[in-house]
Amino acid sequence: MRALSALLTALTTFTAYYVYSPLPSTLSKPWKLMMMDATFRCAQHLSNLAHYVGLSHHLHVLNFVSNYFYQLDPVSSAHLKVTDTVFDGVEVRIFDPDTEPGGTLKRAIIYIHGGGWALGSASMLPPDPLGSYDTLCRRISEDVNAIVVSIEYRLVPNVHFPEQLNDVYVAAKYFLLPEVLARYSVDPERIAISGDSAGGNLAAAVCQQLTGDTTLTTKVKLQALIYPVLQMLDFNTPSYQQNTDMPIVSRFVMIKFWLDYLNGSHDFAHAMLVNNHTSLDISDTVALRERLNWDSLLPPSFKKNYKPVFQTVGSPSVIHNVPALLDVRASPLIAHKEALQRLPKTYVLTCEHDVLRDDGTMYAKRLEEAGIDVTHDHYEDGFHGCMLFSAWPTYFSAGARTRDGYIKWLRGNL
Repeated sequence: MRALSALLTALTTFTAYYVYSPLPSTLSKPWKLMMMDATFRCAQHLSNLAHYVGLSHHLHVLNFVSNYFYQLDPVSSAHLKVTDTVFDGVEVRIFDPDTEPGGTLKRAIIYIHGGGWALGSASMLPPDPLGSYDTLCRRISEDVNAIVVSIEYRLVPNVHFPEQLNDVYVAAKYFLLPEVLARYSVDPERIAISGDSAGGNLAAAVCQQLTGDTTLTTKVKLQALIYPVLQMLDFNTPSYQQNTDMPIVSRFVMIKFWLDYLNGSHDFAHAMLVNNHTSLDISDTVALRERLNWDSLLPPSFKKNYKPVFQTVGSPSVIHNVPALLDVRASPLIAHKEALQRLPKTYVLTCEHDVLRDDGTMYAKRLEEAGIDVTHDHYEDGFHGCMLFSAWPTYFSAGARTRDGYIKWLRGNL
């Protein structure tokens, strides 16, 4: 009996230690977020163990956990037709609201899901630990009264950069063909491209490509980026320093997602933590770091007392082995001003308790400096991924408010 009591006490102590992490009181429902984060960390640890013993790639295991909750078959409703199809070899899910007959052309949104380029799906349904993209796209389609094209791009580790980007670009360019828009009764003057997290990265990169493609006769009217990942040259921006171990994505986890995406070794992660990959002795990175000079791009309320981290001597082997670190298609934030000047009206959503807060904020500032009309919505109690957690049992008020604010902007501007 004593042994059982001791065991239960030990398990309770370990569980409390594993679940608890000090979180700011300004966060939306911190204890609930702790539980969700512990669940995600547990899945990550189990996947790393499976990888270590040679059972499977750790991302295959994480995707297996997520796939357990998938419903791949589209389900239509009385007010929304949902179909799966293929655009030039790329799978997509179409959400088409039921509108009154009469030949009125519809608005359209090309949506790109997040998940670190490795997780997630256009067909994801609750109670998936990453939230629900199927549910989110249904809500967007019905509330904006727009066709939503959710792109099912291929994932790491099956493919790496730039294949995810290529999938999104191919599908988006196909959808923008006049005959395809006509098939779906879409107004060519009212099309947006949008995405969250890694999907925001792909949306920003594809939007830069589409606006620079002179062969296209149809251009997107808007881009809407939800806590986007936009650069990997500086992992010591104020938000990375402030939110180093914050749920749902810590700084170290974000670096590992980047290395998986770019097919780099995790051995480089610790060098990147201290910006050794963009040190002052690596000439290729010095000019690029100037384009994300957060001392001039961030407001004082974000900079606080944090100091820039520049290494005099670093690790050039990181750039040598992972050259995509300097590719603007991977880091849309470092694009030339001339490329930014071609972009459409833009919406950027950021959250205070997110390592990626400053990525989105700096991009909004650079776009403004390039003459682009930008709306930047910032949520003081928000955290990374919160928009997906806006329904029971993973409801957060910050999630509902970010979703509603984003939809309101789309409805008023598209």
